Amino acid sequence: MKIDVIDDFYKLLHPCMTVLVVSVSHDGRPNVMTCAWNMPVSDEPPMIAIALGSESYTSQLIRESGEFTVNIPDERLIKAVWICGTKSGRSVDKFKLAGLTPRPAKKVKAPIVDECVAHLECRLSSQLEAGECIIFVGEVLEAYCEEELFKNGVWNIEKVALPMHMGGRLFAIPMRIVKP
Repeated sequence: MKIDVIDDFYKLLHPCMTVLVVSVSHDGRPNVMTCAWNMPVSDEPPMIAIALGSESYTSQLIRESGEFTVNIPDERLIKAVWICGTKSGRSVDKFKLAGLTPRPAKKVKAPIVDECVAHLECRLSSQLEAGECIIFVGEVLEAYCEEELFKNGVWNIEKVALPMHMGGRLFAIPMRIVKP
């Protein structure tokens, strides 16, 4: 028997890679936000999309600055991931509250999260309103990660535990690779 889950429809598409999106204000103050609604959208040029609440502080800063970074945390940062997804940067310094370190990016003004295992630096290419969200499409100008954790174009999940958001306070960690 199949049940009606329309109120949780999006959770049928979870777990999703959990990332930390960093934006920066016009006066240089960085903000970090947790995002599970993200995906690659183009190889040539390299582009990704993130979906954020249209009223969020991060959305405001991305619209103003035209850039952002996407940072991949590992399981060690799960508490910081939760803090950055449940507090507003309008009222608190989430970097300080979560114990995270902003470091200069290579090509954009928005910093990276030093404690994360990988980083994508993006320039805003386009945006699309989608219900209560805005989908930001960013051209990836730089992408780099810890060498031992990403081999032959895939994550080495024997060496890195990547939190995947399942909804609410629940996360999953991939533990094995399977082939058809």
